[in-house]
Amino acid sequence: MQRLNSPFFKSVRIGIVFLFFGWSVAKAQQSADTRKVKISGRIVDSVTAKALEYAVINVYQKGNKKAISSTATDNKGNFSTDKLTAGEYYITITFVGYQTKTVNGLQLRNADIVLGNIIISSAATQTLQEVTVFSKAPVIENKIDKIVYNVANDVTSQGGVALDVLKKVPQVTVDIDGNIELQGNSSIRFLINGKPSSAFGNSIADALAAIPASQIKSIEAITSPGAKYDAEGTGGIINIILKDNKVKGINGTVNLSAGSRLENGSVNLNIRNNNFGINAFFSGNEQLNSRTLSSQDRYSIDTAGKTNTHLTQNGYSDFTRHGYQTGMGFDWSLTKKESITGSFTYLNFGNSGSGITNQEQLTSYFNNSLISDILTYRNATNSFTAGSVEWNLDYKKNFSKEKQQLEILTSSSYGTNVADYLQVQNYVGQSDPFTGSGSHNPGTDRQTNISVDYAHPLSEHFLLETGAKFIVQDIYSEAKVNTLNTATKQYAIDTTQSYHLNYDRKIYAGYVSASFSLFHYLNVKSGLRVEHTDTKIDYPNTTIPSYNSYAPSVILSHDINDKQTIKLAYTHRIERPDYREINPFKNLSDPYNITTGNPGLQPEIGNNIELGYSKSFEKGSNIYMALITRINTQDIKPYTNFYPTYKIGDSIYQNVSVATRENIGYELVNGIIVSSSIQLQEKLSMRWNIFVFNRHIVNNLNGADTVVNGLNERINLNLSYQLPRNLVIEAFANYNSAFNNIQGRQPQFFYYTFALRKQFWSKKASFGFTTTNPFNEYVKQTGTVTTGFYSATTIREVPLRSFGISLLYKFGKLQFKKEKEKEENNNPVNPSEN
Repeated sequence: MQRLNSPFFKSVRIGIVFLFFGWSVAKAQQSADTRKVKISGRIVDSVTAKALEYAVINVYQKGNKKAISSTATDNKGNFSTDKLTAGEYYITITFVGYQTKTVNGLQLRNADIVLGNIIISSAATQTLQEVTVFSKAPVIENKIDKIVYNVANDVTSQGGVALDVLKKVPQVTVDIDGNIELQGNSSIRFLINGKPSSAFGNSIADALAAIPASQIKSIEAITSPGAKYDAEGTGGIINIILKDNKVKGINGTVNLSAGSRLENGSVNLNIRNNNFGINAFFSGNEQLNSRTLSSQDRYSIDTAGKTNTHLTQNGYSDFTRHGYQTGMGFDWSLTKKESITGSFTYLNFGNSGSGITNQEQLTSYFNNSLISDILTYRNATNSFTAGSVEWNLDYKKNFSKEKQQLEILTSSSYGTNVADYLQVQNYVGQSDPFTGSGSHNPGTDRQTNISVDYAHPLSEHFLLETGAKFIVQDIYSEAKVNTLNTATKQYAIDTTQSYHLNYDRKIYAGYVSASFSLFHYLNVKSGLRVEHTDTKIDYPNTTIPSYNSYAPSVILSHDINDKQTIKLAYTHRIERPDYREINPFKNLSDPYNITTGNPGLQPEIGNNIELGYSKSFEKGSNIYMALITRINTQDIKPYTNFYPTYKIGDSIYQNVSVATRENIGYELVNGIIVSSSIQLQEKLSMRWNIFVFNRHIVNNLNGADTVVNGLNERINLNLSYQLPRNLVIEAFANYNSAFNNIQGRQPQFFYYTFALRKQFWSKKASFGFTTTNPFNEYVKQTGTVTTGFYSATTIREVPLRSFGISLLYKFGKLQFKKEKEKEENNNPVNPSEN
């Protein structure tokens, strides 16, 4: 009962009351005596049959020249008007570069009108020299299963990389080291343009740091993935959508930035004529050298030897990061109902570091008599590089029925990577090292995905979707470990630590999903995905059994009106241990703090529940509130064990902590989310996100349940103000509180950014200035780890202060060519037309 009266559970109860109070008030505003209906349809191009996003639909009542409602199409070209009373209406469709189209004679009685595909044509023949077309979407869009963050108007991320953009996405958290969480969960499936990438298998932070913000169109945080999505990722899916251009002609952008911490540049080129388009790009960036200060103070107990050891480490590490990517893609509309798209991409990235650590190790007996006081220092260097070649081919066919579609997708990638480290330790006052080791770890990663998806409308309000997918991943890794022979002062291969590892994973998946409406009141989308996973590694005495996963999902939603929606979602997800987590290679770059993988890891199981309410306002303002619950079983967490002596091959290490990942038990997360984008006045806008959650962890690794509870708050705020002469200023701040983990406490962090952007040359060019933490050079982080015979406090001072400028130039020659239409613009559209 005391827990139920805790501040957290009180806030949950208040949140529930507030959520349903808002829904009840909105529901009460509906007319009880008149049934309201709506008009819906889909806007497509007359030549390519492609959906048009952000086309504007105005609704008029017959005899009235003033629009009574206005809306815009979504990313699939679909629109739905306000709920209307009975009467006769007409609508107009407008889109940049296209002729305005009018649909007359819409008689509304007691049933909704579904217009199907409405075909619009490009404007009369004209040539525009160096014309820039602007179409401004809301910065944040709340969809039924995801949140979409449109990057174009993000001023503080200009000149940055994908990691900087992700910091702004509602419900997403990025820490100082580039670790990412979605709704407080780090188990995330990352996609680029809806497709997996082998680059994420090597280092997610490095891969995201290789993508400039200028390349990104939008980011989707999919918190309630349906059955069509892979079941991977208990936290959900993050899909990064890169920029493209569907406008006819030749156009592109050039973006350059330079600063105290980051330099990057990118070039995009788009060419389109009639039903064929091609795009190409190149981008590169470098994170300049930065120095992180660190210290560790730890105590350990050896009960067998009856000794205490106090180890202190103080030092620094220098770090640099680089990356570049290039590629090209095409889209070809074979007919009005068939299209093929494809792309080829090469991505290369890496990092390197070096540092010196001073060490003092005091060892004494339990009676405090001193045994030894050893002063040493360690020099260490490390590097990592990865390259990935990726291609994909996608075929889509639309049939005569609205929403009937077949899609066949195949994608493949081949990646290579190399990781190296070298460390030597010297006694203070001696020039020759007393120990040293190094490692050279090359590897390859091959991945292929083949999927078939089919959607079939069984009726006007019932859509059936089904599909199958095959994924194969082959990874080869080699560890060549060398140890120093202090007598000969030469390094020799250590056969007891060196090995090679083959990793083969195959996933067979199938799903069925249905979307339908109940009583014109409740929208339902439910489905079941079944996946069979077969993983093999050739590590000695290790067998990973194959298993089946059943991932049901259901989303129930009710449109209170065209601007308010309430939903209840449930998804069942899994987190398969990836190659990095099971690779048994022992990283000895710090011999006192060893890291390694765990071949015995089992998949993590996640059950997620989300009760949400969203409301949109005029001028793009919106608010989203939700209560979430996540239950993870076989929960995977980092775990540290202490060993007075630890043998690796023929070598014995003293006073060692070994960090790996373990299935610790289960985790229960309950939280409240509030995110909003508000136009405070004509020129001032604000975006804010608040996520408060309680993490309840039960650790049963040692046979006895150990319970950890911790309240965590995550808050960010973005303010933007439009000044005269196309000048905008912006400020962003982010705060993450510290929280308890199973073996200690994770540190808090706070950072802030100021930026401005000036557009000129008819908005074809812009200049930007960005600074992060200008008044604080370092962000200080203090973390702890505690076990039965070991405790450590680590302090890191991470450099985050930066200043940067950016330049963007848009060029192009756009052509709009008139095409013949089979029907006059003013004729009514047949609802069954496709």
